[in-house]
Amino acid sequence: MGQTSSQSAQQSRSPSQAACPIDHKAAAACPVPHDPTPKLAQCPMDHESIDARNQMPRLSQEAAPSQAAALPTSRTISSIPRDPATKWEYPSPQQFYNALARKGRETPEELEHVETMVEIHNFLNEQAWLEVLKWEKRAYPADDIQLARFKGRPGELSPKARFWMLAGWLMPSRFNTEPPFDRHDWVVRRPQTGEEVRYVIDYYSAPPEPDGSPVFSLDVRPALDSVGSIKERIAVATEDVWAGLRESSKAADQTRRQT
Repeated sequence: MGQTSSQSAQQSRSPSQAACPIDHKAAAACPVPHDPTPKLAQCPMDHESIDARNQMPRLSQEAAPSQAAALPTSRTISSIPRDPATKWEYPSPQQFYNALARKGRETPEELEHVETMVEIHNFLNEQAWLEVLKWEKRAYPADDIQLARFKGRPGELSPKARFWMLAGWLMPSRFNTEPPFDRHDWVVRRPQTGEEVRYVIDYYSAPPEPDGSPVFSLDVRPALDSVGSIKERIAVATEDVWAGLRESSKAADQTRRQT
């Protein structure tokens, strides 16, 4: 859903694509790993250590013991509603760096790029929310949905991601073999009906722009754990098939007219 141009592997996965918001012509290097080898990278945020009051990681704003330079402690407010009155806040660069330190990744290079990493982290989650909204509009026309809670599941492949990796292993010339570098499960609340809907989000690195700037591919869809979500997934898949057939028919008609 929300697909843009991509290579055939990404087209089969029907993701949405988002160019990196960072100006890589000015940056020294992109801090997000784009290693084409099929290994799982992990989001540095410790999503298992969660504050039950706000579903955010319990991370200090104090500088790490080995930290050589100060980092901002301000947090960006997202566009994602948590309840009728508040929105979710993203971690500050200092909290993000502390998450890296908890995983033993607090290097001078990481310190240099941590603010850029936070920008990319926030940008990707904003794009994921836009994709969730597209799905929600199909089944719930009101505009008051909220992100009730979420869980990062880095290193844990979704069934769909496993399927595409198997397809890539069987037909590497057609399908991508690179696994997602992160996975989130988001639970959306529909206030007017009281329903909660779980979404699965796989975060991929897509083929870069011609100038080398990275592109990210998000595969956002409702989890197959309710009748309503199953119906929506089938409806969207069917629409995509019919749209492809219509485009093929138009192309064939145009070719016949030209000949």
